[in-house]
Amino acid sequence: MVRNYYRALDSHKLAWGAGHHAPHRNQPVRLDSPALEVMTDLRQTIVATIDPDASLAGATKTMIGLGVRLLLVVRKDVGLIGLITARDTMGERPIKLIRERGGGHHELSVKDLMIPLREIDVLNYEDVVRSEVGHIVATLEDFGRQHALVVDTDPLTGAEMIRGIFSSTQIGRQLDMPVVPFARARSFAEIEAELA
Repeated sequence: MVRNYYRALDSHKLAWGAGHHAPHRNQPVRLDSPALEVMTDLRQTIVATIDPDASLAGATKTMIGLGVRLLLVVRKDVGLIGLITARDTMGERPIKLIRERGGGHHELSVKDLMIPLREIDVLNYEDVVRSEVGHIVATLEDFGRQHALVVDTDPLTGAEMIRGIFSSTQIGRQLDMPVVPFARARSFAEIEAELA
């Protein structure tokens, strides 16, 4: 029930020597850990989005401000239409597009460099549930990208819904290894050897 009046909660000064909670885990994440342990579940975390007409510089600024490297591109009247990553906004693609079209970097928008829905490889949630972290590392390597999206199906509409996101940076942190993008050039054996 919504109240007419809400009283502020009592507070106190934080005591010297206070710590902070961390996720409770009995064991660190390993290559044979369940894949769900390294997936950002969008049923528990709000995903960062951006309008397709936003400037490329605005997308980069948003990613830096939110501490993310991927934004879902959402048009208000349509919904999800694609995604854009830091690699797309700051890599070679903007330079190549400027050379092809002319103009300046300030004229580029998210829609110019986003990856449209029809080009996004996704993983099925049912497969992810039965997978291990090593499978996800191999998949990211196979994609040659830093992210992989996970979909499930809305039981009411039958439409695909993005359920989660895998990030090579986050996986690297959770595996407690140097944070490096997993590229096609690196083999799964090399990553496994680095972790050993």
